[in-house]
Amino acid sequence: MSSTHEALKDVEAYIFDVFGTVVDWYGNITEQLAAAASECGNEDWDAFATEWRTGYFKHAQRVSGGGEGATNMDVAHRQVLDAMLKSDRWKHLSSHWDDAKRRQLVLSWHKAQGWPDSTKGLYALKKKYIVAALSNGNIRFLVDLAKNADLPWDVVLSVDLFGTCKPSPRVYQGALHHLSLPGERCAMVAAHLWDLRAAAKHGMKTVYVPRPTDDLEDRDHVKSKAEGGEVDVVVGSLEELAALL
Repeated sequence: MSSTHEALKDVEAYIFDVFGTVVDWYGNITEQLAAAASECGNEDWDAFATEWRTGYFKHAQRVSGGGEGATNMDVAHRQVLDAMLKSDRWKHLSSHWDDAKRRQLVLSWHKAQGWPDSTKGLYALKKKYIVAALSNGNIRFLVDLAKNADLPWDVVLSVDLFGTCKPSPRVYQGALHHLSLPGERCAMVAAHLWDLRAAAKHGMKTVYVPRPTDDLEDRDHVKSKAEGGEVDVVVGSLEELAALL
């Protein structure tokens, strides 16, 4: 039996982070920003998208630690966007984007496409295993993504159900509760080490899939436990994971 089969042999459910892991948030939002701001001239949309995403991560970390803030990703994205448009770097865009335009930009996050391997990999896994989304996205957000990118989830588990954000323990405990499975029967699949480390604390198996938009400092150095690393399995794509199983 291969080391992958051995590590995942008892798994019944594969639980996926969504943003970065299954969908390409970066490619989508930079395109949406450029399209929405054609009248603004040349802007560094790479920097804008990265700052917007980083601002959301800081928000989620604060909420996860018990701080104030909405769990609804749309609300959080709007709050971060409004704050950015008051900053010295981006305030020149503020007059171009009224309330309606800002709502449009927030909803544009719902239009992200899956990575080339995502849909085929999920469909292949779904034939034998439960495939579940476990995301900081709100439920409507995740449903729109699933329809837009053809993501065949058996279940969508949003942090809105748990009143906090990842990586709070309540999120992973809640996922296990709703799936009626112990940790060792579930595997968390993510392009973020912080997500896998949090899941592992609840007995879940861990599968790391490197993506070009996330974990920029760590992704090239992550190893499986068989190679002396900290995650159970490292795969290059979701199709590769399905094929290994």
